[in-house]
Amino acid sequence: MRSFDEIFQISAERHGGTEALEAKLSKPKTAAELEATPEDRWLAEMSKYIFATGLNWTVIEKKWPGFEEAFHGFDLGRCAFMDDGMFDSLLQDTRIVRHGAKIQSVRDNAAFLLELREEGGVGKVLGGWPSDAFADLLEMLKKRGSRLGGMTGAYSMRMLGRDSYILSKDVVARLIAEGVLDKAPGSKASMKAVQAAFNTWMDQSGRSLTEISRVLALSTG
Repeated sequence: MRSFDEIFQISAERHGGTEALEAKLSKPKTAAELEATPEDRWLAEMSKYIFATGLNWTVIEKKWPGFEEAFHGFDLGRCAFMDDGMFDSLLQDTRIVRHGAKIQSVRDNAAFLLELREEGGVGKVLGGWPSDAFADLLEMLKKRGSRLGGMTGAYSMRMLGRDSYILSKDVVARLIAEGVLDKAPGSKASMKAVQAAFNTWMDQSGRSLTEISRVLALSTG
């Protein structure tokens, strides 16, 4: 497995040099910033990626103001205690994508985030989760959340500013090239290997998962 500096150099050569590459990188929010992020924004971002799965992203973006209205600004209490009348109304609401299972996921994930209040709150639990155990966070989201497995959980964490890696095709290609994986990850063992590689590169570089993930993607894409 190459060092992070070696992979960074590969990416820099492909994208116009060190300064040009640095300009493409972004840093995650701090734990304090994430803890201060309102609960409704966590639910909204999770829901946006759930509804976007299998659809053109622009469809969701255009409709999103309608989603915010239909789900009452993703207020946790109103969404978690959605009654049958509200659910049936949403199934007929043209402001949103009318997909029953995805609408149900908003209710389920609101209840999940309410549960996290007893553990310190969503911002503290998800935002403060150690980056060197990000794979465990993804597993927790998959188990305790609704429709947050696969790439959905990771993308929603990234867009919320939480330190994260995205196992896109380009990132996976680099991980395969480095001998970390032999194919796209799917097992707990493969995810453990991914986390170990990212932890090594974090130790070598002092950079975040977010930055490392982007450098890996740009080394092949």
